[in-house]
Amino acid sequence: MTRALSREQARRIALHAQGFGAKDRSTAVNRGHLRRLMRRLHILQLDSVPVIIRTQYMPAFSRLGPYDPALLDDVAYGHDDWFEAFVHEASLVPVEDEPLFRFMKERARNGDTWGGLVKLASQEGDYIADVLQEVSDRGPIKANQLSNPRPREGEWWGSRSIGTLALDYLFRVGAVGVRRVGNFEKEFDLLERIVPPAVIAQPTPAVDDALKELLVRSAAALGVGTGPCLTDYFRLPKRLVKPLFAELVEGERLVLCDVPGTDRPTYMHPDTVVPRSMHARALLSPFDPIVWFRDRASWLFDFDYRIEIYVPKPKRKYGYYVLPFLLGDEIVGRCDLKTDRNDGVLRLLAAFAEPGIDTDKADLGAIAADLAAELQQLATMVGVDQVSVDCRGRLADAVKQELLLGS
Repeated sequence: MTRALSREQARRIALHAQGFGAKDRSTAVNRGHLRRLMRRLHILQLDSVPVIIRTQYMPAFSRLGPYDPALLDDVAYGHDDWFEAFVHEASLVPVEDEPLFRFMKERARNGDTWGGLVKLASQEGDYIADVLQEVSDRGPIKANQLSNPRPREGEWWGSRSIGTLALDYLFRVGAVGVRRVGNFEKEFDLLERIVPPAVIAQPTPAVDDALKELLVRSAAALGVGTGPCLTDYFRLPKRLVKPLFAELVEGERLVLCDVPGTDRPTYMHPDTVVPRSMHARALLSPFDPIVWFRDRASWLFDFDYRIEIYVPKPKRKYGYYVLPFLLGDEIVGRCDLKTDRNDGVLRLLAAFAEPGIDTDKADLGAIAADLAAELQQLATMVGVDQVSVDCRGRLADAVKQELLLGS
């Protein structure tokens, strides 16, 4: 049986599943909030670009409100509640989920990973074994602390040392894990010294069982999504998961849905809640699950989004590091932002209302008021004193006026 959903219902389902509206964002955030949010999301994508703040800190801010980023680091790396794994790019996932990702490590050992690492493993097996032994003897250890880090040899290695690449290979195959220290630096240690022994001792699930569980968790985390969307959440192998959807529907672990905007089969978790309303207000990271799968952002939110970091400046449409602005259950705008720590300000470099959003004076003023309040909260989050509007335009001018009124 297929369940019919309006697009408005699907959006509310998606936002509720992702933790929007679960907490008053004006109250303090504690470790318990972060742990409960991770139980909803199952994953936090990492990225080293600190234009505003590193992306792993943003999903919690968007859902919970401003907090000290050191709190998340403490939960992840101080208490080892979470560990890094290469799922949906480099990400944090709960340590108790480690058995579910072992099949990915096995695939990496069999050559299903970055070609440069496969080449390294075939040519430098003895060196990789020596690096692993050194991590075992001396870990936690940084790449530049290896006794023989070996500078790069040949253009195809890129700029990283052979030691760094060896550690990356050992990470991909699950021999070592990573903790972050200082300025987002990696310290490598044996995985069994990061993931608890009781988890390491658990039996390895069959590949199909792991894939099915991860698809179900994707559905729970996203609320509603197409097959490709659920597959992308943990970057699962498409060929292996494609035949599993029918089994999961037949076994009542997924519910087949019909949602306007897409002609693909769409799924939701059987325990999914359909909220009557959604009063979210958030600036979203470019790597937030709400927008990281472009096709879903398009059919669910009418939002065409492309990260333009790697687009040459003359060809950028919106800006270098643009955050979508979520209001209610719609994405109503986007902002190009940058944290200027030297001057202690969060700079609004560009502001755009979405084409489908009414922009008469009253509507624009309401959006601007909420956006100004959200920018002030983001400034608090990143640790600067004020917001500077460094652009012109109807929305930017309205935001500037709101900030002046609130100062």
